[in-house]
Amino acid sequence: MNFDFTEEQKMIRDTAREFAQAEIAPSAVDRDIKGEFPAGIVKKLGELGFLGMMVPPELGGAGLDTISYVLAMIEVSKVDASVGVIMSVNNSLVCYGLEKYGSPYIKEKYLIPLAKGEKLGAFALSEPEAGSDATKQKTVADKEDGYFVLNGIKNWITNGQSADYVLVMATTDKSKGHKGISTLVVERGTPGFGYGKKEDKLGIRSSDTSSLTFTNCKIPGENLVWEEGKGFNFAMNTLNGGRIGIAAQAIGIAEACLDAALKYSKERKAFGQHISDFQAIQFKLSDMAVKVEAAKLLTLSAAALKDAGKKYYKEAAMAKLYSSKIAVECALEAIQIHGGYGYVREYLVERYLRDAKITEIYEGTNEIQKIVIARALLDEN
Repeated sequence: MNFDFTEEQKMIRDTAREFAQAEIAPSAVDRDIKGEFPAGIVKKLGELGFLGMMVPPELGGAGLDTISYVLAMIEVSKVDASVGVIMSVNNSLVCYGLEKYGSPYIKEKYLIPLAKGEKLGAFALSEPEAGSDATKQKTVADKEDGYFVLNGIKNWITNGQSADYVLVMATTDKSKGHKGISTLVVERGTPGFGYGKKEDKLGIRSSDTSSLTFTNCKIPGENLVWEEGKGFNFAMNTLNGGRIGIAAQAIGIAEACLDAALKYSKERKAFGQHISDFQAIQFKLSDMAVKVEAAKLLTLSAAALKDAGKKYYKEAAMAKLYSSKIAVECALEAIQIHGGYGYVREYLVERYLRDAKITEIYEGTNEIQKIVIARALLDEN
């Protein structure tokens, strides 16, 4: 598998890097402290084409490949993982799902403005009693005169209070279990559509996470994505691509940790020499570098398979599992190398640890990734 990046891929990576340093970095610490959504930054991301990267130009997107998306996600997340997850949800879950499964009407009305960055999307699967077991959907959508009447609660929704359009998984036929779940596009401002409090999170604090409530929301029948009863399949298929995005986010965090640790080790002196001269520190740096490179290769491999139209769900799960694990490990080592300074905001690495932890949880916990991988292995052998 050849990972010599094309000139276009390098250009996308460099553009993302320059944007992240110039536009995202200056406000990252302050937004983290305040839990402030980066609305202006998201608007500029859309103008750059980074919110619909893999959507064809005729549908409002940039028409790029998944490898370009991974490279851009790494650079953005390296500076601020909060912006990274906003970008990931809109690209991997919302735009991808609507492009692959949406009707011509849905693509025209919803996908094009989402891919152009004129609108922002959210993906609403999780509920108070349906997290890892997504089959236990309590949100219901009853058919009535050409509409779906939506009632229920969704939890932990990224972009929840800021999204213009939300993809909502709801039960349309209780007798069929998970085969009775469907996906609906719900517009912001729909009567009966409300919001819970914005969550006060450990990490990725400037991304918007909240619960959503639906009370007798009348959703037009044409807002059904794919077809009735395909909502669970829609969610699982879409999450496969989402895991590549989260793997890239985790790699960005891990790279930031390595860079910070390298820089600090060359500046800090102890016992009359730079701590980078000590073998114990060198071993930590070496281990971090190996982990980052291995995570990149796993993630790029999954992205290449996706671009080739081949099965990639096992590889995506592997990439997400490993990348999120090493993001936490690299953050812990970066703090250890910084010593007491690593425990204060000024040196950033404490934020990297707080941001890294969620990558082991969302888009399917790492325990779920192991189940996905094991099932794939058993099916193959």
